[in-house]
Amino acid sequence: MTNIITGDDPVSDLLAGRVQSAASSRIAVFGLGYVGTVTAACFAGLGHNVIGIDTNDDKVAQFARGDSPVLEPGVEELLASGLEQGRVAATSNIDDAVAGSDLALVCVGTPSLANGNIDLRYILAVAADIAGALRRLDKSTYTIVIRSTVLPGSADKVRSVLIDNGIAPPSHDVHVVVNPEFLREGQGVEDFLRPPLILVGADDDTAGSQVLDLYDGIVADRQLAPTRVAELVKYANNSWHAVKVTFANEIGVVAKALDVDGVEVMRLLCSDEKLNISSAYMRPGFAWGGSCLPKDVRAVNFAAKSADVVVPMLSSLLPSNGIHTSRLIDLLLELDRNRIGFVGLAFKPGTDDLRESAMVEVVERMNGKGFLCRIHDQELIPDELVGGNLAFVQSELPHLGQLMDDDLEQMVAESDVLVVSKGSDRVNAVLAAAGRGPDSANPLAVVDLVGLPDNVRSAVSYYGVAW
Repeated sequence: MTNIITGDDPVSDLLAGRVQSAASSRIAVFGLGYVGTVTAACFAGLGHNVIGIDTNDDKVAQFARGDSPVLEPGVEELLASGLEQGRVAATSNIDDAVAGSDLALVCVGTPSLANGNIDLRYILAVAADIAGALRRLDKSTYTIVIRSTVLPGSADKVRSVLIDNGIAPPSHDVHVVVNPEFLREGQGVEDFLRPPLILVGADDDTAGSQVLDLYDGIVADRQLAPTRVAELVKYANNSWHAVKVTFANEIGVVAKALDVDGVEVMRLLCSDEKLNISSAYMRPGFAWGGSCLPKDVRAVNFAAKSADVVVPMLSSLLPSNGIHTSRLIDLLLELDRNRIGFVGLAFKPGTDDLRESAMVEVVERMNGKGFLCRIHDQELIPDELVGGNLAFVQSELPHLGQLMDDDLEQMVAESDVLVVSKGSDRVNAVLAAAGRGPDSANPLAVVDLVGLPDNVRSAVSYYGVAW
């Protein structure tokens, strides 16, 4: 017997008993819609004991006889097998579900409200129901796992409901964990058994590990994250998927207007797995610039406009980038400290290219507002700039040479605020040794655009630009 899903047909592996969890858990699945039914069927297939619970009696009856309330390949076979082996049951009684389980997977809906926010009423109602059952059963240990898609702070609201209903330490050891699903309709079982990621958000490692252990037998990247991070990841995922579809559609219509094969354009784009289909650029940071991105984004938008093609996403790229620059300027104005040092001026590390660098705009605007600005960029020698790079500087920041400071330590010592857009080991060492933390007589405010290490963050008065 193998205990790991590796074959071409994972459902057959489960049905044949070739994959079983090392330890069977007792799971109550609240909500027998798509996510709940697929989740329950797959966990039963892995060897866990599953109780399905729903307010809809018809769904409960279907589930209890091994019939799937939803249409999804593989689910009915897994449910029928689980029922035959005594691992699948269903009820509409809260006390029975809680009494027969050690943890609850909450899979109820989170529909949109009129203002776009999610409606948590069903999740909070389940939390209140579980709290009541725990009291009536005098059950002190339990784990509630939110599998529904919820915004950051939702788990905290569930905890508040539990506390309001008398379920709190020291008399109760009840944890709230987040375990977002990544299931595509029509491929739900396949996605459950071959997931791109198993993510658990927990502020208690023991409870988090308990949920991760449910997936024993499934080979996948497993991540234990803070609760609020896990809550937002699903929204980041789905937003990214929407961005990809929208981007491909907009490139497609521009290509069609220019009599170009858009499918072939996107095929070639996707063939680049170093920069395009990869983790490259996928990190929060500051505004982009340089000699290519701004002019090329302008060009493709010009082409679309000339062809009378509306491309809202592509046309929003430059304005969105400009807003990031404005956020930094607003922060510096809010800090209202006169002497500002800039570590880095070129648009990215490893270059002296200043063309359309957002930092040039920031320096120019802050200098124009009367702030005393100094710049340290070890890769930038103003007298050696040539061509378009020189022309840009002469146009946007003609007094650059007067603002440059070769002595990083001195610039740090004489600055009230430091904006770091280029990091290095030397920069980290100088900041960590500056001795100007929040409690010092002369604290140094550091605005981080690159992701400085923890020892630097703790040594200064720290501000992250997008974190």
